[in-house]
Amino acid sequence: MARKEMSDATQQLYRWLGRTPVQTFILCPLAVAAFELLWRGDTSVFGPGLRGSLLLGLLLMGWGYAQYHLVGRYRQPRAGGSAGMDMPPERILETGPYRFTRNPMYLGHLIFLLGLSIALWSWFGLLILAGRAIWFHRRVLQDEARLEELFGPDYVAYKSSVKRWIPGMF
Repeated sequence: MARKEMSDATQQLYRWLGRTPVQTFILCPLAVAAFELLWRGDTSVFGPGLRGSLLLGLLLMGWGYAQYHLVGRYRQPRAGGSAGMDMPPERILETGPYRFTRNPMYLGHLIFLLGLSIALWSWFGLLILAGRAIWFHRRVLQDEARLEELFGPDYVAYKSSVKRWIPGMF
């Protein structure tokens, strides 16, 4: 029985570690900080010459996390579905932040990772940001295909009027 409990606990841990917010807001910062400490051998990344970038990075990290969290709280009661795409939304949400960008929560993840890279002045952080941006873009394409199948012409119309990532750009 202890093996089954351990197996259940291990499965729960893997499931938790596989969650996108855990990866972005916990695992990525730990990985970048550990890499930079090992690479540089000291805490020079936090030196006095980089105070401005540290502050800017921390502000972007706060903005990204707040955007992810607050948009999620905005979306859930208005569109239904689950926090991710396990259960798709019950309706298209075209108000609030969704009138500017179709993916404000995912964009919050990327803003956070940009802030992390700037705060720690980390090329490794930028590599993680690039990898996660590609991963999120692929995920968005899958989400959009599911939503277009679910909502049909209404979602196509929404897609044509609201940019995927950056308002007014792309």
